[in-house]
Amino acid sequence: MTAVAEATVVQRLAALADDTRRAGLPGELRQDVARRLLDVLGNSLAAVAEPAARAVIGVVREWGGPQRATAIGTGLRLPVPAAALVNGTLAHALDFDDTHLPSVLHPSSSVIPAALAAAESVGAPAATFLDGAGVGIEVVVRLGMGGYDRALGNSVFFERGQHATSICGAVGAAVAAATILGLDADGIAHAAGIAASMGAGILEANRTGGTVKRVHCGWAAHAGVVAADLARHGLTAPPTVVEGRFGFLQAFCGDHADVDAVTAGLGEHWHLPGIFFKPYPCNHFTHAGIDAARQLVAAGVDAAHITEIELGLPTPVLRTIAQPAQEKARPRSGYHAAFSGPYTVAAAFLGGGGLGVGHADFTDDAAADPARLELAAKVRCLADAWCDELFPDQFPAVLRVRLRDGTHHEARVPANRGGPQRPLSAAEHAAKFRMNAERVLDAETAAAVAAAVLDLPRGGELAGVLDAVAGRSAR
Repeated sequence: MTAVAEATVVQRLAALADDTRRAGLPGELRQDVARRLLDVLGNSLAAVAEPAARAVIGVVREWGGPQRATAIGTGLRLPVPAAALVNGTLAHALDFDDTHLPSVLHPSSSVIPAALAAAESVGAPAATFLDGAGVGIEVVVRLGMGGYDRALGNSVFFERGQHATSICGAVGAAVAAATILGLDADGIAHAAGIAASMGAGILEANRTGGTVKRVHCGWAAHAGVVAADLARHGLTAPPTVVEGRFGFLQAFCGDHADVDAVTAGLGEHWHLPGIFFKPYPCNHFTHAGIDAARQLVAAGVDAAHITEIELGLPTPVLRTIAQPAQEKARPRSGYHAAFSGPYTVAAAFLGGGGLGVGHADFTDDAAADPARLELAAKVRCLADAWCDELFPDQFPAVLRVRLRDGTHHEARVPANRGGPQRPLSAAEHAAKFRMNAERVLDAETAAAVAAAVLDLPRGGELAGVLDAVAGRSAR
């Protein structure tokens, strides 16, 4: 890494980005970014018809400006910040996006849309896109770790109701965009520092409703490309924007912030390959409960014979997927069902689309299905000490059921599918992409897109991928 005397945190992050721009990511990390791009493209294509996406598309249609970037699946060409806004919204709208532990944030859904828009605006080659996106994702994760309190056992952002995904995502998106646009280390640092004033997001919608959370990553991606452009035109940011008395970590996390975590092993250890992919289109806290229910189904437990269900979870998780209890037992929509522990357990017993639970399990009709609601009403969520020991390095769950014949059955899931301990296979990644992409693309085009994306680290063309996922004009 380039030596920077008395470098501040943002300067060290910018130096990593500048070095990455010059030397390129190692091949295995470029391959990892390509898989994350494929994941984001699939998730985005699947979300084009979602109400939040339609709202954002309706807004940006009224904006002027040069049409220089693709809005995935819509047939639209838009100004770069507008395309980033649309694509970031699409990427996060179904809560199917990747997750880093223990920071508990979704890094790719802000960074990759910003990186795509920046790369398309200047005709950057695929390698430049992959390198910029990779280092931007790394920055998001590291800032998230700066807000993780090991003694608390949780993210301080999350404890305070702040959406670290969008708050840290804006900074990572700015780093990615600035790197791809060719800014030097100083310019990248200014872009990151500018974006630190732009990130926002609160999490109350997870508890009691509203669709605003779906736009958080879109706004972060939008902020990132705007911040990079502002830096390119000469706007500056404070050098101590991360660690300063009134800086990013102090403002959001106060005395619980861990500044050293942001730069620990920087340039030597990459968090990027350890980020979890999601097999199910719902809040990640629900996944271990789904895994446990699927284990019991595989063991022969029949949902028709269940009289009681106990779902043991890490204590901090309860606020998101178990409270308010009446809201979670009877979710008001398919989207809210994706944040319900009781409903997702019921869906795992009674549904079974996709890789075990799929999009069909989170329609408004499915969420109102009497059989699912009857089973969800039997689920009691509670804090579990074993789960607390593992969280948030893993998202565990314990599921106990009682049957009519008086027998009890239990399944324990210490690590859910999709992470380093239980990675998705190549076939499962492909199946997830097809399930998502074929909402918009025909099967042949979807297969061609998957092959082209995974070929990007070997010299494939990014422009062809974007042409293929552009879709028809949104009306």
